[in-house]
Amino acid sequence: MGVQRESMRDRVKQVLLDRILEGIYKPGDRLVELQLARELDTSQGPVREALRDLEAMRLVESVTYRGTRVRAISQQELQESYQVRAELEGLAGRLAAPQFLTQPESLQMALQALEAAAQAQDFEQFTRCNAAFHRLIVETAGNSVLLRVWSSLDSETWTRINLLIVRHKSDDLNSLMAEHRAITEALIQGKAELAEKLLCQHVEIALSRSPEHRLLT
Repeated sequence: MGVQRESMRDRVKQVLLDRILEGIYKPGDRLVELQLARELDTSQGPVREALRDLEAMRLVESVTYRGTRVRAISQQELQESYQVRAELEGLAGRLAAPQFLTQPESLQMALQALEAAAQAQDFEQFTRCNAAFHRLIVETAGNSVLLRVWSSLDSETWTRINLLIVRHKSDDLNSLMAEHRAITEALIQGKAELAEKLLCQHVEIALSRSPEHRLLT
């Protein structure tokens, strides 16, 4: 029963997250537990838990007597998140480089998956592959505290938000791929300092590709 409940909570969370990121639910829209439970054919418990998760991610906010609503993400908030993430991923690259030097296969496969998604102009698949690429680097760094702090920033969600910004912009996608190739090359060659520099730059310039998005204020 616990596994089933957790699965339903995750399913509801993913549905709500998709709708927020796709703009189906816009900033200020109210999310009603009972209504969502009926629509998704579940009880209010998993919906309530999913909304708490989204609130922890700061994608929704609960106000007493007013219910839960979708938040607008400020440009400053997104920028600050990326500034911290840049430092964390730079450190991860420096720590992971010696590991990828001797065992480059996993990173090469992750890059190939990105290449395939980019060539197909499959932005949904690209977002998933991109998140997996960055998580692999952080995990390979072998520092549990680093991984925990990085994960607490909900980096994969922020990555998805930013990639939705560049949707339908092939030039930006090509630029992203060039950056990923350079990062991969540095890592599998064991060039720790270069990998750190490239990862920092890659994250820091992410928002410069487009200043506007439906979730941003």
